[in-house]
Amino acid sequence: MMRNDKSHREFHRAAVKTVFFLIAPFLLASCSKKQVHNFSGIAIGTYYSVTYVGKEDLSLPEAADSIIASINRDFSIFDSTSTVSRLNANTTAILPDDIIHLICLSNHISEETGGAFDITIGPLVNAMGFGKNSDFDTLSYQQQMDSLQHFVGYQKISVANGKLKKEDSRIQLDFNAIAKGYAVDKIAKMMQEKGYENFLVDIGGEVLAQGWKYEGQEWRVGVQIPTETQNGLIETNYIFELPLKSGLNCVATSGNYRNYKEINGKRYSHIINPVTGNSENSSLLSVSVIAKDCASADAYATAFMVLGIEKSMAILQNHNELAAHFIYYENGNFQYKQTSNFPKSIQ
Repeated sequence: MMRNDKSHREFHRAAVKTVFFLIAPFLLASCSKKQVHNFSGIAIGTYYSVTYVGKEDLSLPEAADSIIASINRDFSIFDSTSTVSRLNANTTAILPDDIIHLICLSNHISEETGGAFDITIGPLVNAMGFGKNSDFDTLSYQQQMDSLQHFVGYQKISVANGKLKKEDSRIQLDFNAIAKGYAVDKIAKMMQEKGYENFLVDIGGEVLAQGWKYEGQEWRVGVQIPTETQNGLIETNYIFELPLKSGLNCVATSGNYRNYKEINGKRYSHIINPVTGNSENSSLLSVSVIAKDCASADAYATAFMVLGIEKSMAILQNHNELAAHFIYYENGNFQYKQTSNFPKSIQ
C-alpha cells in the first residue's frame, strides 16, 4: 500500500518518511449497507486515503485535494514561490495562519525535547543532500557542519505581529517532520465540518481516526516489520494490530531505514540531530507515537528517533497524553519497547 512516487516530489524528499502504520485492507472495502466509503489520491510525495461512514459525498476528494494544495503552497521547499521558500530567501516575513500555528507548535515540542525536533534544521538537511540539493559529500559536510550549526536553533526565530523574525538571515526553515501530520489534521477538520463523525484519514502512514468504523467496531491500523534496505519488500505480517478507540486518535511513525544515503558502506539517515549536526545512527529503527493531534505525533516521532529510547522514555514519563512504541535491532533480532499506555497487540 505504500507509495513513493518520485514524480510527485513537490514536497521535501524526506517528507516521505518511512512510516509503517498502514490501514488494514478490510477497512478499504466499501459496504453499501453499512455506508462505508473511501477515496484516495496523491499527497506530499506519497498517497492519501480517507475512509468514512455515512452518506457518500462526491465533493470530498476535491476538498481534500484543495487542502493538500494549500499545504504545498505554504510548506514546499521545491516550489520557489511557496511561503517557506520565500521566508528562507528573506523575500517575505508575512506568515499565513497555518505557518504561525506550526511554528508555535514546533517550538513548544522543541523545548519539550531539548531541541531534538527543530524546524530550523534546513541548512543541515540541504547540506546532507536530503533537501533541494541532492548532492552529499561526507568530507565537505564535516567541514561545513560547525559553521552551518550557527544557523540552527529554534530559539533563533520568533513570531511577532504576524511576521517571522530571524536572528540570522541564513536561517532556513524546514517543516518536513510536522507538515504531513498537519495535513492529516486539516483533512480531519474538513470531514468534521462536513458533518462526519466516523472516519479515518491516512497520509503516507500518518493516521487520524475518529469515532467507529461501523456497528461499534474500532478502526484498526498495524505496525509492520522494518525492511533491511530502501527497496526491501514490506512484510505482510503485523507486529501489532492496534485498535483506535472511539474518539479522536492520531498515530505517526518515523523510521530510518527507507530514506538514507549509503557511502562507502556507511548509512546516513535523513533523520539529523539538530544539536550535533550528525545523521542519526543507532540500532533504533522506528518510533510510533500516539498523540492528540497528528502534527504533534509526527514531530515527537522524529524527535524520539533522534533521542533514542532511554531519553525518549524519560520525556514520555512526563507526557501521559503521548504513547510510544519503539522498534530496534539487537543481537540479530528485532526488539520492541513501548510505554505502558500504548495499545496492546490484539493479534
